[in-house]
Amino acid sequence: MFKAVLDMAGFEFSGSDVILVAQYKHWVRLVVVTHGFRQETTMNATVLLSFLAGLLFLNIVKSDSPEADQGPVGACSGAPGIPGRPGHNGLPGRDGLRGERGSDGMKGSKGDRGKRGYKGENCYNHATNWKQCVWKRGDNTNTGLIQECIFNKQNSATALKVAYAATMRAYCPGSGACCGRWYITFNGTECSGPMTIEGVVLLQNTTDNPHRHRQIEGFCENIPSGSITVAVHVGNCAGPWGSSSRHSGWNSVSRIMIEEYPESQT
Repeated sequence: MFKAVLDMAGFEFSGSDVILVAQYKHWVRLVVVTHGFRQETTMNATVLLSFLAGLLFLNIVKSDSPEADQGPVGACSGAPGIPGRPGHNGLPGRDGLRGERGSDGMKGSKGDRGKRGYKGENCYNHATNWKQCVWKRGDNTNTGLIQECIFNKQNSATALKVAYAATMRAYCPGSGACCGRWYITFNGTECSGPMTIEGVVLLQNTTDNPHRHRQIEGFCENIPSGSITVAVHVGNCAGPWGSSSRHSGWNSVSRIMIEEYPESQT
């Protein structure tokens, strides 16, 4: 019985080991003979059983531990395992920082010539169509035509800008005040698009005889294309001013200037 307990407690015995146990009441006499060597001892049976039970418990705990069945480390490493399957693609990363501006590339070759564009409509450059009529003479006409200037208008949608520059005088002998009106006509009719082109000289002193250089000008629309007779006239002013002694072009050059312009903005 004690040998079985000692075996379970982890004791190893060779074939020549002999265990003799004699029990008397509460005492146990233990005789162990190993290779001819005799050992004897007398112990309390309860103490011996408690000691053997403790050894048995430690041996059981030791045998249940993970290290109990692990053998020594081998001298050689095993062969490499088979590579695992590729994993799934990861999520897209965040946008990186904006890089610096690159250098200019090489100049490209000359491209093919483009197709010819469509013909434009009502296209006109006023700088290409203008005219002036110039003369130097004194004119004492009080009422009527002073000078004509023939102009060839190229487009019916354009406007004419006309300017008359000359010395103009109104004189009032024997009256308290007098007035003279100089104005432009187109083919014998004053402008109505939008209004007349005119200028007036008013004098309220009978002793003054002022000869002054003056200029009247303006745009006129709604004039057809073709030959246009542009003329300067002189006459009475509107209102109770009566007649006067008028003079145009005294001792200087007079001129009519005509330009053709694109149509006005709306």
